[in-house]
Amino acid sequence: AEIATASLDGSLPKLKLALAKPTLLVIDDLGLGQMTANAAQVLLDIVDRRMRTGALLITSQYPSDQWHAMFPDPTVADAILDRVVHQAHRLQLKGESMRKVQAKAKMKLPD
Repeated sequence: AEIATASLDGSLPKLKLALAKPTLLVIDDLGLGQMTANAAQVLLDIVDRRMRTGALLITSQYPSDQWHAMFPDPTVADAILDRVVHQAHRLQLKGESMRKVQAKAKMKLPD
């Protein structure tokens, strides 16, 4: 949504710079929203710059082998994933989500 807004109001260069600056950029829940062609291109620009200047942390509910299908253009998807997946340290979590575990703990009544 921020990329679409920045594209319309002319602040996209400023947004790209802001996303490239932090020591660590976190992209949380990749794949939960629609990836437009414009957003994918911006993501490619940011990922390309970050591969040389900083760390990138991506979380997703989807396994990384399903990420390619999230992008509308397979060539852009290849470029992004080539920069991310092959240089990544992957952690695949198993079990119930922490939100679910914590909710169950809150629901338990004391003995």
